[in-house]
Amino acid sequence: MKKTLTLGLLTLALTTAGCASTATNTQKGAAIGAVVGALLGKATGDNDKSRYAWGAAVGAIAGGAIGNYMDKQEAALREELADTGVQVEREGDNLRLIMPGDITFATDSSSISPNFNPVLHDVAAVVNNYEKTVLLIEGHTDDTGAEAYNQSLSERRAQSVKNLLISFNVHPTRITTVGMGEYRPKVANTSAANRQLNRRVELKIQPITQNDV
Repeated sequence: MKKTLTLGLLTLALTTAGCASTATNTQKGAAIGAVVGALLGKATGDNDKSRYAWGAAVGAIAGGAIGNYMDKQEAALREELADTGVQVEREGDNLRLIMPGDITFATDSSSISPNFNPVLHDVAAVVNNYEKTVLLIEGHTDDTGAEAYNQSLSERRAQSVKNLLISFNVHPTRITTVGMGEYRPKVANTSAANRQLNRRVELKIQPITQNDV
């Protein structure tokens, strides 16, 4: 199902790009926005299923305790990931880990760099101590090369992170992956430095609330 959806979305994006002579920038932007929205919608749907399945197994966090629970997990992650190059961002009751591609993967590869394995081991150790959460892993690329290739690479990189976390005993039911390809850059792809920022994997950690079970 996921593969079929991805291929359909890529067909839309590539067809739009091929019609550059007739499509306006607004029309092309809307088509790309639809691709991003559909990819995120698919991932969010899968993530919701994971939240329900895992939440049914481990229970939920009571409403008033969510903030404190995520505060403690944030502090633990910041301590473990200090000086690793991984950014920890707080988004309400969610946490987002931003893993730059240059420290996570070799160029044009979905194999995780051996030096990064201990970092993901530390991430796994923390999230295993805070089991009332689920994880959404997003793969991202810059706009260099073919769109279809970038999409595939981003999916494979997200899956590689998932596989390694599972090997460190994070339960697979907790994890959803999605490849965003080049469709959701952090910054404009206007320089080598910017493209490096866009080559990344992001891991969103979300609490399981009583509404999820």
